[in-house]
Amino acid sequence: MLEDELDLQVIDSCLVALLTQYAPNWVVQLPGLLSASALADLQPTLVGTTRARMRRELSVALDVVSAECPLVLVLEDLQWSDPSTVEALAMLARRREAARLLVLGTYRAAEVVVRGHPLQTVQHELIARGQGEEVALSYLSEAAVQAYVAARVAEQDAAAALAPVVYRRTDGHPLFMVQMTDYLAQEGRPLPATPTALDALEQALPQGLRELIEMQLERLTDEEQQVLEVGSVAGAVFAVASVAAGLQRADDTIEAACERLARRGPFPEEQGLETWPDGTVSGRYGFRHALYQDVLYTRLGSGWQAQLHRQMGERQAQAYGARAREVAAELAVHFECGRDYRRAVPYLQQAAENAARQHAHHEVIALVTKGLELLATLPETPARAQQELDLQLVLGPALQATKGSATPEVEQTYARAQALCGQVGDTPRLFPVLRGLANVYYNRGALPEARELGEQLDRLAQRTADPTHLLDAHTTLAIILFSMGDYAAAQMHCEQGIALLDPTAQRAQALHYGGASGVTCMVIAAHTLWCLGYPAQAVRRSQEALALAQALARPYSLAFAAKYAASLYHRCRDAPAVQAHAEALLVLATAQGFPLWVGSGTLWRGWALAMQGQDAAGLAQMHQGMAGALATGLTQARPRQLAMLAEVLGHTGQVEEGLRLLAEALAETEASRQGNLLAEAYRLQGVLLLQQAVPDPAQAEACFHQALTIARRQQAKSWELRAAMSLSRLWQCQGKRSAAYELLAPIYHWFTEGFDTADLQEAGALLEALA
Repeated sequence: MLEDELDLQVIDSCLVALLTQYAPNWVVQLPGLLSASALADLQPTLVGTTRARMRRELSVALDVVSAECPLVLVLEDLQWSDPSTVEALAMLARRREAARLLVLGTYRAAEVVVRGHPLQTVQHELIARGQGEEVALSYLSEAAVQAYVAARVAEQDAAAALAPVVYRRTDGHPLFMVQMTDYLAQEGRPLPATPTALDALEQALPQGLRELIEMQLERLTDEEQQVLEVGSVAGAVFAVASVAAGLQRADDTIEAACERLARRGPFPEEQGLETWPDGTVSGRYGFRHALYQDVLYTRLGSGWQAQLHRQMGERQAQAYGARAREVAAELAVHFECGRDYRRAVPYLQQAAENAARQHAHHEVIALVTKGLELLATLPETPARAQQELDLQLVLGPALQATKGSATPEVEQTYARAQALCGQVGDTPRLFPVLRGLANVYYNRGALPEARELGEQLDRLAQRTADPTHLLDAHTTLAIILFSMGDYAAAQMHCEQGIALLDPTAQRAQALHYGGASGVTCMVIAAHTLWCLGYPAQAVRRSQEALALAQALARPYSLAFAAKYAASLYHRCRDAPAVQAHAEALLVLATAQGFPLWVGSGTLWRGWALAMQGQDAAGLAQMHQGMAGALATGLTQARPRQLAMLAEVLGHTGQVEEGLRLLAEALAETEASRQGNLLAEAYRLQGVLLLQQAVPDPAQAEACFHQALTIARRQQAKSWELRAAMSLSRLWQCQGKRSAAYELLAPIYHWFTEGFDTADLQEAGALLEALA
């Protein structure tokens, strides 16, 4: 440390000596470097000093210094420099003598342009002569903003919460970042502690920041300020034609003003041309920062804002004509802000439909919610009821995707739509309403109510003879009947539905609703085929469903197909395949924000991990997945989830807990009249009764017989085979080998495919042992 101080003293003394000898007029500007006697000795030599002499002295002094070693001269904030500094800089650049000298200057380009600073001329000259280069500094990164806020805000938890707000509000603009942080960190201001407070803070416009931008605006002409103000109404990016419509002036005068502003100032930048369908071609400009638009917009009175929005909306709607749907979101904003709610609502609906095509479900919900709010301000008329019905039908699929099919919000949406159908007598729209309600009741486990709605759908589809409606009706009934254990009837509806499948119609349906009935129909067909004893056909049908979902490229259909593929391989007892499909489902569902499918994917992956030896991790994920799925209102799948968990608990030796869960699953299954997996639940109960510390073979045998009875009633050969194997093993242990063989052999020999599956391989091996 002492050596460093000595080195600095040596450098200071050398610098003073050099300046005293070669640039006395400069050294006397720094009296702190000189003693009183040295300063007095220099005074006689300074008589008659001129600006030219000072520039020469500086040049000579820098030559001497750079002769010893390369010199870097840093000049900061040149936008505030006086003319003499700029002249000195120009002189250094124009010298022809070689020098090991690099001058680095920092300045705010916008300040230089707006104020007409002489530095602008020197900068252009140096660049043109190849003696200078301008490097535009990018905005700060989010990490840099976080570090700055952390250094300014003492409370680190608050700093961590505020840093993202500062970054989003300023985009990393250094000056704006400082102003915003000053505003947040000033003494006496309570630091935000809730998301609501942070959201409000994100809309804040600190007075210091406003004044800074206002100062820049005041340097513009009145016409230029007015153009920018009207441009702020058009949006962060605006077309000259929109501004011209607001100002009721010719496009070319606005274009000229925008060009001047883009060349001179910090506010707009040119972004090419914009062409409207009516042939209008105009310049396109964007504000360099959102805060500029905010300040300009707030300078206008609310009445003037509303008028401008209406004028711009009318001009753009006229220009787009039949293609107005393409800019529905912009038109909705203009007419909403222009207080013309009657025109805003249809555009909000179109914007929501556009968002649905992009899988932007949260945006759909926001747009429809806004549309319903505005609609409520209009007089009650049949037209208003029809508009509300249309909005509710757009809202339903988005709510299903983001919140789950059985949540109260989804039920309320479709129930309201059903009431509106009765009010306006709209039969065509009744079909998607009934389908939505049937889906709600199915996922909630209210199967009789869901079946009744499905039969209404079927009758309605038969009357209209619409192939798409017929496919939807068959699919809805198939999935309900499958859950009730009526596999043969479910398969009949699946086959009739698949026969109606039109890829073009499915693509249109998936585009509009996010999902496609064809994928669902194939998925349910795969599961009914497995239950009925055709495992190879089931796998092929599941692969066809995945291929159709991939061809449609709709996330919700892909998630649905992946979930049921994992479920099918669970029936096949193929844990690695279950894990692969579950992980693919999780990636997709997490990215798209589908909470139901995230829960399902977590559950299936947990089962696969547990069955492959990772007991603790698997059970933890199963519990997590069950909780996630249940949070969406999905109670229909709970009995199956409990049975899966009981299976894993038995696998890990936690027999008593497994039996408790199975009893709960069987009670819920009977209460909801579910039939799917009922035979398997009784079989599992028998298996666990034999795994107890004190086995109960009599009660276990009764469970196996019950499982056989149910499977035979359902014509479910796969469940029958599995139950027969469990009973045959019990009889084998009891010495009843002949009875065991006679029970299992005819069931095994009924099968014509799937002999590579675990069940059939084990059944074949067991028959050999019994023989």
